[in-house]
Amino acid sequence: MRTARKALNILGLVALSAAFAFVVGGCGTSTETTTTAPAGTETTALSGTETTAANTTTSAADGTSSSVASGTQVDKVYKIGITQIVSHPALDATVEGFIDALTQAGYVEGKNVAYDRQNAQGDMANATTIAQKFAGDKDDLILAVATPASQAVVKATSTITVIFAAVTDPVAAGLLKNPEAPEANVTGVSDMLPVQPHLDLIKELVPNVKTIGLLYNSGETNSVILVEKEKAAAEAMGLKVVEATAANSSEVLAAAQSLVDRVDAISVLTDNTVVSALESVMKVCQEKKIPLIAGDINSVERGAAAARAFDYYDHGVQAGKMAVRVLQGTPLSEIPVEYAQNLQLAVNTAAAEAMGLTIPPELLTKAQVKY
Repeated sequence: MRTARKALNILGLVALSAAFAFVVGGCGTSTETTTTAPAGTETTALSGTETTAANTTTSAADGTSSSVASGTQVDKVYKIGITQIVSHPALDATVEGFIDALTQAGYVEGKNVAYDRQNAQGDMANATTIAQKFAGDKDDLILAVATPASQAVVKATSTITVIFAAVTDPVAAGLLKNPEAPEANVTGVSDMLPVQPHLDLIKELVPNVKTIGLLYNSGETNSVILVEKEKAAAEAMGLKVVEATAANSSEVLAAAQSLVDRVDAISVLTDNTVVSALESVMKVCQEKKIPLIAGDINSVERGAAAARAFDYYDHGVQAGKMAVRVLQGTPLSEIPVEYAQNLQLAVNTAAAEAMGLTIPPELLTKAQVKY
């Protein structure tokens, strides 16, 4: 009898434990984020958020591990909106570097961060809609890539922290007033390219150059600023300048063709419209044997002859490290605007030959990046 009663007691405890486990397990919920993007844009949503303990190790999608950064609220899934004005390798590399920097710091997609990636496809109306969407979603932070996308976001929100990247002159673009001590909700990384090394490279590649063609979108604030600097520096070197503008990517080919028989080399800096349609420029340069010198390394990989510039992936890493400081609680006023670092010489010998240009041996020796 005692044995039977004991068995019943044990069965009762097991049943009670199972019931308790069911109740506790039922308290955990799985959430799914759904966003609606403008036509032509892309959205990344997460489902099944997780909590982690402080100082635990998380695994990234590529199988690597990283320790959750000190100060991270590991029971929170941070919502980060990413908007870029258009797709091209330099801007895409910026986003990649940004995400990698956060992953390295312990903010891992699928664990404690959710990215909403959007692309305006070169349309300012889309950029505005994306910015308003992020403001309405009350994201924890927004990465704005390129000047037009950044301008749209800054107009849409004065409370959500905005980190910009690939912006040449944030003050002239109206993003903030004091780069040394940001006073509102905006800071970031400028891609202001020193124009003198760029022009020196053109002179080294084309010693007899007399006239340079400047190809850009006059509607892009960052491009206008750089072109004005380039014109002044070129004229100081005794060089003539011919300008050709394109309001959108479909006009780039005609703009490049307008420079034929008028220039000895074509310069394309960090203009998003022209870089997004760089193949059109390369076609003209190869057919008419005009050297094309770019303002970013990614464009050299695509087929420009050379560039003395910085890597946009590294640029994105800089922006990502700033975002980590924000998420860990550093006041924005203590995170001044940074500038692109580590200029590198990149050359593409096959592309140069197709444009009738032989890269001097001394430049080949100095080049850190060769294609």
